[in-house]
Amino acid sequence: MSLQQVVYCGVCSLPPEYCEFTGKFKRCKVWLQESHQDLYTKLYGDVEAEGEGEVADVTGKLAKSSIGEAREEELEKKLQKLQAKEESKEQRELAKKLSSKVVIRREARTKKKCMIAISGLEVFEIDMKKLAKTFASKFATGCSVSKNIEKKEEVIVQGDIADGVEAYIHALLEEKGLKDVKVEQIETKKKKRPTQPL
Repeated sequence: MSLQQVVYCGVCSLPPEYCEFTGKFKRCKVWLQESHQDLYTKLYGDVEAEGEGEVADVTGKLAKSSIGEAREEELEKKLQKLQAKEESKEQRELAKKLSSKVVIRREARTKKKCMIAISGLEVFEIDMKKLAKTFASKFATGCSVSKNIEKKEEVIVQGDIADGVEAYIHALLEEKGLKDVKVEQIETKKKKRPTQPL
């Protein structure tokens, strides 16, 4: 009893008799002709003698038949849906950016000293640490990034430079194409401690 050796296609990994049912039929035939000439002649020898072009035409037509067209249409519809989703996402993000506002809060630390807290910039995808370094060098003052009560990052600038900071933020937002964003200045006063009677 001898074992029969089965040849598997190097392109589609099926036996060569089933290659015609895959979408890689032409490549499978080329591989079979190069690797196993005798098996290729046995399977396709008579057909090739009659006309190699006819087989290629038939397989090409099968590939471009209604199944191929249906797949193309389906892929096109998916692509259109993805593009529509991307566009609507971009519009929502732009609307969110335009509806949000940047708040520049001036807080008095002592009688003469104050600090500026800038919040609301995280919506505009601005790197807060780079902005803090820019403010520190531009206004020659201490500047840091910290989290506020709402757990959102804000830039803290030492000194009374609210107008300069506001002008810089306007210019920064205009570079990003967001001219209509509100930049609001708020002044908060330090609460006085009640004096205790002697």
